[in-house]
Amino acid sequence: MCCATGGSGPEPVRPTRRPGARGKTTSSGTVPAEESGRADARRREQRGWYAYDWACSVYSTSVLTVFLGPYLTTVARTAADAEGYVHPLGIPVAAGSFFAYAVSLSVILAIAVMPVAGAAADRTGRKKPLLALSAYLGAAATAGMFFLDGDRYLLGGLLLVVANASLAVSMVLYNSYLPQIAAPEERDAVSSKGWAFGYAAGALVLLADLVLYTAHESFGLSEGTAVRICLASAGVWWGAFTLVPLRRLRDRRVSPRAVAARRGGWGRLTATVKDMRRHPLTLGFLLAYLMYNDGVQTVISQASVFGSEELGLDQSTLIVAVLLVQVLAVAGALGMGRLADRHGAQRTILGSLVVWTLILAAGYFLPAGSPVWFFVLAAFIGTVLGGTQALSRSLFSHLVPAGKEAEYFAAFEMSDRGMSWLGPLLFGLTYQLTGSYRDAILSLVLFFVIGFALLARVPVRRAVLDAGNAAPGRI
Repeated sequence: MCCATGGSGPEPVRPTRRPGARGKTTSSGTVPAEESGRADARRREQRGWYAYDWACSVYSTSVLTVFLGPYLTTVARTAADAEGYVHPLGIPVAAGSFFAYAVSLSVILAIAVMPVAGAAADRTGRKKPLLALSAYLGAAATAGMFFLDGDRYLLGGLLLVVANASLAVSMVLYNSYLPQIAAPEERDAVSSKGWAFGYAAGALVLLADLVLYTAHESFGLSEGTAVRICLASAGVWWGAFTLVPLRRLRDRRVSPRAVAARRGGWGRLTATVKDMRRHPLTLGFLLAYLMYNDGVQTVISQASVFGSEELGLDQSTLIVAVLLVQVLAVAGALGMGRLADRHGAQRTILGSLVVWTLILAAGYFLPAGSPVWFFVLAAFIGTVLGGTQALSRSLFSHLVPAGKEAEYFAAFEMSDRGMSWLGPLLFGLTYQLTGSYRDAILSLVLFFVIGFALLARVPVRRAVLDAGNAAPGRI
């Protein structure tokens, strides 16, 4: 049941008090039953919120990171001409760059749709229907990857574009719940737990994929069929577990005055950008996040291509490496959340960016055909991956003015995805110009160096206060 608000912002959860409900005793006395009920309702929503990370992260892991890059590259090479080029819409594209370019195109589509979705969510307060639409469109496109065989590289590119863009839109809506379901002092922990749930799900499904892929002959399957089942099952998982947040998260109503004052779509995005000019420190954080997260997203999406094409590692080795990343990312997200409690989110993120830079530098020198060193690199990636993303999300939630969660998180997601076309594009162009995936992976260092410099310049405590929010003890 939604609660009406007296302004443009959401009201705290106010569940109906049950007859005879009693307060809970604490060291400071008795907590009123109404307050206790609000806390219980908030925790229920938080558990439902975690479940969407559990649902959609399987796509990021099994599809985008492990299977689709090498498989779609193989399909594109099957369709390529004698010089190794495919020709979508008559444009010559190196088969080895097709996957990276498709990722870039999906980001461009997401940029066009995210502002519309964010504005609609803030104007109506109805995030759940929009979350359901984007989630199930992405899940359906992922399930459709079962039909990606032979030389159907265009079908693979189309499904990738739809699934990736749908995921980006759904994450705008999902992330915008964070300020509504968690108090300021809870957000680092809640955000980190969400990422931890996602990586745990990714590890679980990837382990099942590893069994199916390595033993495909025992199941009477070809290698290609096993890969297509792994791709499609991620879509089924995504759709099935999305039911949980749709049941537990609740919509908040907005006042008619707030609705009338808000334009939609790109007009609202323009208004949001203008509003951000009143919060230049929030905008400064977004610029920093835009840069370093582009590097993170590109490493995630292109790592399997680098491992298979440049290092000559087989699919089973790549699956084990990504499984290692998933397992360690759970501990990394929770561990970095604790570091943020001690040292602040900003300092913890800055430290992780130093590690990312060292990882890419080491990746350039990895010997081909040596899975051990690839596993070592994967271990370091897993340690910082979840924490970098989780703390960035929670830190930004403190910089969002009340009542503008979805539109600001649309801008955040555009910083997340909006420049993520540049990383894959640079990666693809570097490979096309040099013929070396080592040069392509090294080129991504630029994003982490610039991101570090920009983030270090942001006085985050002052940014929180400028946004009209209460700053937690450490940030």
